[in-house]
Amino acid sequence: MLRQYELVERVKSYDPDADEALINRAYVFSMQKHGSQKRASGDPYYSHPIEVAGILTELRLDDKTITTAMLHDTIEDTLTTHEEIETKFGADIARLVDGVTKLSKIEAMTDNERAAENLRKFLLATSDDIRVLLVKLADRLHNMRTLHFIKDEAKRRRIARETMDIYAPLAERIGMYQFMNEMQTLAFRELEPDAWASIAKRLEQLNEGGGDKIARIGSGIKLLLSRAGIEANVYGREKHPYSIWKKMAERHISFEQLSDVMAFRAIVPDVEACYRALGILHRRWPMVPGRFKDYISTPKRNGYRSLHTSVIHSEKMRIEIQIRSIDMHMQAERGVAAHWSYKQKGETPDAQIGWLQDLVEILDHADSPEELLEHTRMAMYQDRIFAFTPKGELIQLPKGATPVDFAYAVHTTLGDTAVGAKINGRVVPLRTPIENGDQVQILKSKAQEPQPQWLGFAVTGKARAAIRRFVRQKERGESIALGRKIYDDIVKRLPAQLGKDAVKEAMKRLKLPDENELMIAIARQLVSDAQLLEALMPGSASEAALSVLPQREAISIRGLTPGVAYTLAPCCHPVPGDRIVGLRRPDEAIEVHTIDCGSLADGVDADWLDLAWGDGSDGGTARLTVVVKNEPGSLAVVAGIFGSHKANILNIRLDARDPVFHTNVVDLEVHDLHHLMRILAALRAADAVIQAERS
Repeated sequence: MLRQYELVERVKSYDPDADEALINRAYVFSMQKHGSQKRASGDPYYSHPIEVAGILTELRLDDKTITTAMLHDTIEDTLTTHEEIETKFGADIARLVDGVTKLSKIEAMTDNERAAENLRKFLLATSDDIRVLLVKLADRLHNMRTLHFIKDEAKRRRIARETMDIYAPLAERIGMYQFMNEMQTLAFRELEPDAWASIAKRLEQLNEGGGDKIARIGSGIKLLLSRAGIEANVYGREKHPYSIWKKMAERHISFEQLSDVMAFRAIVPDVEACYRALGILHRRWPMVPGRFKDYISTPKRNGYRSLHTSVIHSEKMRIEIQIRSIDMHMQAERGVAAHWSYKQKGETPDAQIGWLQDLVEILDHADSPEELLEHTRMAMYQDRIFAFTPKGELIQLPKGATPVDFAYAVHTTLGDTAVGAKINGRVVPLRTPIENGDQVQILKSKAQEPQPQWLGFAVTGKARAAIRRFVRQKERGESIALGRKIYDDIVKRLPAQLGKDAVKEAMKRLKLPDENELMIAIARQLVSDAQLLEALMPGSASEAALSVLPQREAISIRGLTPGVAYTLAPCCHPVPGDRIVGLRRPDEAIEVHTIDCGSLADGVDADWLDLAWGDGSDGGTARLTVVVKNEPGSLAVVAGIFGSHKANILNIRLDARDPVFHTNVVDLEVHDLHHLMRILAALRAADAVIQAERS
């Protein structure tokens, strides 16, 4: 454990103006407050916050951050209050300590809920001041270094999994690569002990066989650059076990097939020297195709800049070489900490980091712990591609992103109103994957709104969260409207007129907060008809009352969005004009069937609703079975009939074939039942068509 004077000397070595008295007070305060508390290792508990402070001195952070590190567990694990911290150390440090304070363990929470709530609070705190994140990451790193002292294996694995899923990606996203690598290695050793041991053994054997191979290759690179007039410091290392294991898993190869297990870093004076060094290396050794990346001209989102290349070395092995300037190296080593200097009292760092702001926005949109973790992992993990707006602005996206993701990355309003896109001047559907370097123009319309089906191809957490938020709001509004119609119908079954306070009393009996929640509960059958009748007028839900007054009027579904408040059953494909009935099950969208659908026999467990298409209802998907002659041009005749009737083919498949006939199943977009019947009549009149029926 660092002694008091050692910690002060570390801080003063890079910040002579640091408040020595402040650091000394915090050191003593932490020791006194944690008192006789012990860690799993048997060490005094205060050794942990002191070591966390020591880790942060390696990042050359200010005295307030170092003080925060020493105090970060006092509110959580001792009787210290926020007010006491504020009185003794000031409002700024009290705010930082409060942001870093770990959550109390709530036994009722699931692991996902605990992890999500932890992430939620600490991202919100981080959005105010990035130093909160730096202290938290140092805290987690020291906990991982001492993880092996915890006897409970399940607890060790839970902490390691949380580190791998949340904290290591966070460290990577702010450029703290040393933190990330150490966290991943320690978590990997706990989560996959056999794989870790196997790779560690292979690396040891490699060292025995190669002797001073890393030093020899590094000296060769340095000498090559020096002869060309470039002074460089060259460092070599083996890749980390987790990095090797991940690469083996991604490429489906064995350790023996993995050739680039060695990586070298050349630190040169400036940007010009970086590109000169790259040219010298590529002239000396052949480059591995597809392995060159220029993060100087297009930096990573966390600000990381460097040139990466892989070459076939003279010793008949692939090696990875990173070339960067001294400034770039400092940024890569210290990450986001390299950007902030807190020497002036009261100065607050600028924490407007783009990806972090995206995560904070996701917090507002996520509806459940699982959804929050899904979106944040998406935002932190995925490899990036670069695309450009028509004005040349660079937009970073994960691989597999579509124009929907691009639109939401530019602005939420643009995403909400997107109807199509142009990629490199060519009009494409919104589901088209974007490639690296594409220029993307979003086509928009004020009449457009997010569609539920976008969730099938949107990949960024920001886009998916925004779409889900809109769908939830839309679903809520439509469920309220549908619930109101069902409510009005149920009220007609009551034997007497309702009193003016009957609805309020009913909500109290059903334990619902307001009338909107009541309507939603009715629409989604969270409250049955009998329960509602009984709550509105006790004693009215007898079987006699229900049987005497059945549902008398069809409920209109005009204006509702398929897939939100209701779904059109895929077994019968109802279209406007069909007689329809709805199956209402608890906490599900109403399922709409045609009145003669064979699947209704399976709906005995559901509440049946008599539904009707509203005035002006337009558009639906009909499924047809069309038998045509097995001769050239038959299918063209069928397609021509669809085109002449302005019906769009959504899907077509060959269901059966023989020497004489072909049977095709066609999903067709039609306006209504009359439109469909005209198409069927035209098909039946064609010589090429043997039979045409609605499936």
